[in-house]
Amino acid sequence: MAAKSEKKPIKAVISDFWKSEEQIPSAVREIASVLVTVGIIVAILFLGCGTWPAIVTIESESMVPHMNVGDLVLVVAADRLSPLQSMAEGEASGYQKYGMPGDVIIYRPNGNTDLHPIIHRALYWAPAGQTNITYREMNKATGQIETKQYVAPHDGYITKGDNNPVIDQTGFGDNYRGTGSAIQPVKKEWIIGKAVYSVPYVGYLPLNIGPVIVIVIILMILQELYTRRKSSSDPAVTQTKKK
Repeated sequence: MAAKSEKKPIKAVISDFWKSEEQIPSAVREIASVLVTVGIIVAILFLGCGTWPAIVTIESESMVPHMNVGDLVLVVAADRLSPLQSMAEGEASGYQKYGMPGDVIIYRPNGNTDLHPIIHRALYWAPAGQTNITYREMNKATGQIETKQYVAPHDGYITKGDNNPVIDQTGFGDNYRGTGSAIQPVKKEWIIGKAVYSVPYVGYLPLNIGPVIVIVIILMILQELYTRRKSSSDPAVTQTKKK
């Protein structure tokens, strides 16, 4: 009676799979290598910039000409490198960023984590209550355009895209992206960070990062398969294996 073959420990099975030169284990190693590299880059960015996301891509023309669609922007925490300065503070101190006084901030509109962050310039800090900001709005009852005084619901930064004609707090209507509310003055805790450096056009890649990752992985697997097929059909390699 033939003796039963002993079962290999799980650790040994995993080790054999990882060291195998077959196609599937090789492809798994390549994918794991890419994921580890990405993880290291993410960790370095987070530690260096003090915030996440540490890199954002410009997706609209609201900051033209200082930022353009496809620009890749490096973001740091609001207090990193130097204190955050609004446009009003920048005009007083002489501090400029991206061609104008004051910092460009990345913030979550109304603190909503489900909405895409906005990257616009901080104009000044407004206390709660009536401001000196006027805006025009249609009276739904009469159908007439009326000039109104903006009332800040709480303390926060008034923000605006450099290329936009009006501030965010009055320029997106009273139902921003279906939230049932206008964009409110930006509280400090809603700020992800401030923009410090941008690279033109490179951001087009992150805008399509999902398809790009899939394509890269497929190409890596195809390259691996091609290399192994070529090796197995090479007479010199085959002869060496026989020896």
